[in-house]
Amino acid sequence: MDATRHIAFVGGGNMARSLIGGLVGRGYEPSQLHVAEPVEALREALARDFGVNTYADATQAVARAPLWLFAVKPQVLHSVCESLADAARERNPLVVSIAAGITSAQLQRWLGAEPPVIRAMPNTPALLGAGVTGLFATGNVDAGGRERAEQLLAAAGPTVWVADETLMDSVTAVSGSGPAYVFLLAEAMETAAIAEGLPADAARTLVLQTLLGAARMLTETGEVPAELRRRVTSPNGTTQAAIETFQAGGFEALVGKAIHAARMRGAALSAAND
Repeated sequence: MDATRHIAFVGGGNMARSLIGGLVGRGYEPSQLHVAEPVEALREALARDFGVNTYADATQAVARAPLWLFAVKPQVLHSVCESLADAARERNPLVVSIAAGITSAQLQRWLGAEPPVIRAMPNTPALLGAGVTGLFATGNVDAGGRERAEQLLAAAGPTVWVADETLMDSVTAVSGSGPAYVFLLAEAMETAAIAEGLPADAARTLVLQTLLGAARMLTETGEVPAELRRRVTSPNGTTQAAIETFQAGGFEALVGKAIHAARMRGAALSAAND
C-alpha cells in the first residue's frame, strides 16, 4: 500500500466529512484516511459511514500521513498547530488549511517549521459536491503538492488558484461567504411572494426552482450574466420594472460594499488569531 497516499484530517466536521465522502466515493482507500476529531459521536459516524481511521488525538492521526488537512475553526488552529509542532518538524508534511483568515506564515510559525502550505477556501455547496475552492500555495509547494491538493479538493467541486495570498480574503468574500448571499435573496423573494398573495408552499417552489434554473443557465450556457439578464428583460416589461427598482436602490453598489466588508473581516480574523 502506497504510504504517500495517506491523508490526515485534523477536524471531522461537515467540510471534512464532505471531502472524505467525495474521496471514498471516487475509490480512495478508506484505510489511508485518518481523522482527528475530539467529539466521539462524530468519530463514530465517520468510522461507520466511510470506514476511515478515527482518533481523539491529532498526533495519532498525523503519524503516518504526508498530507495534513486542517479543518478546525480559526480560533483554535493556533493551539492545534502548536500541539503538532514536533511532528511537523520531523515529517515536513504538505499542509492544507481551510481556515478562513489564517495565513501561511502564521501556520508555519505556529508549527515551528516551514512546511509547504496550501490555503484552501471551499464553500458549503461542497457538501453536495457542487462547491468551488480557491487555492494558494507557498513557494515551497512543488507540482506534486499542487496536484495532490487539487485531487483532494476536487471532491468539493472545481478549483481556482490565486498567485497572491492576500487575494484569499477576496475568495472568501466572494465564494466562501457567497452562498449566504443567495440564501438571503431567496428569503427576501419568498417573503415578497407571500406578501403578494402566493401561498407559502407555492412561493418556496417558485423561488427555489427559479434560483436553480438561473444558476444552471449561468453555468451551462457560457453566456455572461449581463447578456442573460438582457435577454429576459423585455422593454417596459415586468422584469425591467423590477430591475430598475433594484438599481434605484443601489443594488450593485450594495453588493460591492458587502463583499468588501467580508474581505476586510477576513483580514481582521488573521490579526485577531495571531
